[in-house]
Amino acid sequence: MNGLRKLVDNIKPNFEKGGKFEKLHSTFEAFETFLFVPNKVTFKGSHIRDNMDMKRAMSVVVMALIPALLFGMWNTGYQHALSTGQEYTLMEAFWFGFLKILPIIIVSYVAGLGVEFIFAQIRHHEVNEGFLVSGMLIPLIVPVDVPLWMVAVATIFAVVIGKEVFGGTGMNIVNPALTARAFLFFAYPSHMSGDKVWIEGMAGGEGIVDGFSGATPLANAASGLMDKLPSTWDMFLGIIPGSIGETSTLAILLGAIFLLYTGVGSWKIMLSFFAGGLAMGLILNGFATDTNPYMALPAYQHLLLGGFAFGGIFMATDPVTAAQTERGKWIYGFLTGFIAILVRVLNPAYPEGVMLAILLMNVFAPLIDYYIIQGNIKRRLKRAKVAA
Repeated sequence: MNGLRKLVDNIKPNFEKGGKFEKLHSTFEAFETFLFVPNKVTFKGSHIRDNMDMKRAMSVVVMALIPALLFGMWNTGYQHALSTGQEYTLMEAFWFGFLKILPIIIVSYVAGLGVEFIFAQIRHHEVNEGFLVSGMLIPLIVPVDVPLWMVAVATIFAVVIGKEVFGGTGMNIVNPALTARAFLFFAYPSHMSGDKVWIEGMAGGEGIVDGFSGATPLANAASGLMDKLPSTWDMFLGIIPGSIGETSTLAILLGAIFLLYTGVGSWKIMLSFFAGGLAMGLILNGFATDTNPYMALPAYQHLLLGGFAFGGIFMATDPVTAAQTERGKWIYGFLTGFIAILVRVLNPAYPEGVMLAILLMNVFAPLIDYYIIQGNIKRRLKRAKVAA
């Protein structure tokens, strides 16, 4: 590493003010800080720093996503084997999924970071590490059969419209990864819904075993086909069709444990999110009718289906777009999970409500914090008057 450090130091003057490539300073600094810890210090005032800066926080989240990513790679191969009647070993299934998912990840990072670098150069700002997480989240919340050019377009849209127009990392009001998914869902619905988009190669229809539908459990539940739902254990493990990283609740919970252990994820939002979903599920169970058998689905199974667990652990807890106050986190998380199940069951045109619920509550998070803060101010004023 010493040799690499010397090389970077030798070429660094060319990218500083007065150097031949000073306009590319932001780009050079991004690569330098990727390789080495920044050596910056504050020049005025006293500041307390801890060991959890943005880069470390983003790296922790990416590491927490690895279990879901690895399982998603294996499940992609496994589902393809089921659909074609082939027999894959564990490693063959994983390798198949790896080759299908790796291009999606590469396209996501290349498109997103390309936009980040361009905006950093235009604004003469540093390249922030926020997209390290978004670049991994986007591939995990899309079907494996999504065309790569759509991933690129959606990623660029999410970075520009979902983040940069608000000022960049830390200023966005909605989750960029969910912005990309929403763009794909409404712009290209045929590639984001239906029975054939979740299994690699199934859209072509060649070699598919007769009788294999490829429908997700959510799609079957929304259609009232409760007899076709997999077992609770299969749903928990994730050996079902679905978005790449959203099927395995077990893998997602492993990531949640890591986030909580490192202090990066908010346990209050996670817990209240699942509590809200469970509460709505129980309410629907109490009003279940023959006309909507989806309402009779056991409340706990809602927590295992679709992107509910993934959204609650990795999306709703986004520190930028979630509520910031401690009491606000409870309210924000509960309402997000509550609305997600409400939309999922009562909206026949959209069987998965997690994305819309999180985006909606992203917009309302500042309002929740505002009323929490105003309430705290009023209580303190009353105490001050009593003391006087």
